Amino acid sequence: MSRFDDVRARLGKEPKKWLITGVAGFIGSNLLEALLELDQPVVGMDNFIAGYAHNLEDVKRTVGLEKWGKFEFIEGDIRNPEDCRRACSGVDYILHQAALGSVPRSIDDPITTNTCNVDGFLQMLVAGMDARVKGFVFASSSAVYGDSERLPKVEDEIGSVLSPYAASKLVNEIYAGVFSRVYDFNWIGLRYFNVFGKRQDPNGAYAAVIPRWIDALVNRKPPVINGDGETSRDFCYIKDVVQANILAALSNGPEALGKVYNIACGDRTTLNQLLGLIKNSLCSHMPEVGGIEPEYGPFRKGDVRHSLADISRATALLGYVPAYSVARGMEESIQWYVQAMK
Repeated sequence: MSRFDDVRARLGKEPKKWLITGVAGFIGSNLLEALLELDQPVVGMDNFIAGYAHNLEDVKRTVGLEKWGKFEFIEGDIRNPEDCRRACSGVDYILHQAALGSVPRSIDDPITTNTCNVDGFLQMLVAGMDARVKGFVFASSSAVYGDSERLPKVEDEIGSVLSPYAASKLVNEIYAGVFSRVYDFNWIGLRYFNVFGKRQDPNGAYAAVIPRWIDALVNRKPPVINGDGETSRDFCYIKDVVQANILAALSNGPEALGKVYNIACGDRTTLNQLLGLIKNSLCSHMPEVGGIEPEYGPFRKGDVRHSLADISRATALLGYVPAYSVARGMEESIQWYVQAMK
């Protein structure tokens, strides 16, 4: 039995109360679905700046009305201390996902990125501490590695950050460290590497590359690749991110707490290879997309050339073992997108 199987079995016998911030977003809604499937009571908070009501409706359809009855939604803002206090009341574990998560958006509007990602994070730290929660897990980012050229990326070696978004996530980690040293507050930070999966938004100026390309191909348009397509990333399927969050929350050993962890697949895929995987998965549903060729545009500001995670710390201390390759995760993602677009 894996550590994740053991944790899920424990939760089935002894449910805990969870708070998910950013619950109507891509990652937040997948965490909600997983916890409700495990019959956990969940409080979710969102202000719908980056999340969508239709994500919550999709979770409701997926889990059914009985499990949905264990969910309490608060329309609130992490920048508002009263909303944070209300959301944290009586909660065992916090999964803090709320943020403005786009490098280009942070370059266009650094002030809003800072108020949401730094001020809001600090409000949640204080509210969680005051509520005496058992654990606080937060979403950090591989963007904190900045211009470091080391591959694979290891948690204790970072470079100079390249965007306001990356700076905000690094400040989150610094603040969390202060709270453990000054207030003895338990936390774990998860540095996500290019998460993908169902409910990832294909629309808008700052949409992630995978849903944007899927949307383009489905609509018989050429996907646009920034740069020459040889930029590489460590793409991580959403179900592995869900696994990491639940494992982190239930990790109470002193050696695991107060640390950041790389959460990724542990493998590198170029953008050209990624597009090939998307087209191969889509072709079983829509054979005509096989002949659509990409267009190549300029490199994007603030982007790093290559990224690959060393996940050995997460495996050793959290019990995190990725269950999905990029190809397998892509097949599941495409099935959901095709169904959702019908």
